[in-house]
Amino acid sequence: MIPSQMLKGTLENCILKVISKQETYGYEISQQLQEYGFTDIAEGTIYPLLLRLEKNGYITAEYRESALGPKRKYFSITPAGEKELETFIANWRELECAVNQVFHIGGKEDEH
Repeated sequence: MIPSQMLKGTLENCILKVISKQETYGYEISQQLQEYGFTDIAEGTIYPLLLRLEKNGYITAEYRESALGPKRKYFSITPAGEKELETFIANWRELECAVNQVFHIGGKEDEH
């Protein structure tokens, strides 16, 4: 289980990445995140993040008919969302590198 404080600020961008691959809807996003290892993320956690991403102009939403019931809200990434995702990836790589150096991950362990 990933502590919620560690997820803060990263889950939004993980959702954005899932949407960047193809137009999708909330339940499908939840399923994809579970496949990537986010097993403890409730579907109810995702919807407020989707609303925030939409409010920030990173995604757009469109209701479409569904053969399995009511209309579904499909999300797609905007150019602003693509730019945000690029910025996040660059920042994530920088953070990952720094943390790995502190813990000597991928290198020689500190002898002290």
